[in-house]
Amino acid sequence: MRHVTLEQIFQHPIAQKYINRSGMVHAIAVAYHAFRLANEHGLSVDLAVKAGFLHDIGHYTWYRDGKWDYELYKTNDIHAVKGAERAHKLLIRLGEDPRIAKEIALAILFHTDSFLPSRPIELNSLQSIIKQADEMDEEPGGQHHYRTISYDKALKAIQRLDELVDRTLNQREYVNKYEQA
Repeated sequence: MRHVTLEQIFQHPIAQKYINRSGMVHAIAVAYHAFRLANEHGLSVDLAVKAGFLHDIGHYTWYRDGKWDYELYKTNDIHAVKGAERAHKLLIRLGEDPRIAKEIALAILFHTDSFLPSRPIELNSLQSIIKQADEMDEEPGGQHHYRTISYDKALKAIQRLDELVDRTLNQREYVNKYEQA
């Protein structure tokens, strides 16, 4: 059973503020990629879509002389750190299971290595697919953060993804019951 749906997250003012800042189209695309990857690997599609959708919630807008400065961003940004904290707090406020909120926050923390020291970190399966899903939607110079979508179209995409998650979870539950019989 899911405690919090993607639609509940999407409609929250904090999510609207920060995900729109970092690119709603990108967030939705990454959530869909994460769904597919999690489903293929037998991982939690619920955790994957939430982490995929929230992965850039920690972005800050890096400007110099009134223009977005991608190099300033690449050099100084720690959005994964801020995003993990912000997503965790949001999920807890919405009533998410604290263990699930922590797993999602850790996947967000490790979705990029831009803030990490040069030594590699071993990622768990969820963290790995969120990183991969994000990379699948990237465009040069961070342009993936600037695609736009109307609120209504975004909401429909989110509702469709919630339906896919529910259907997948129900199918897995049915298969598990059938196998145990």
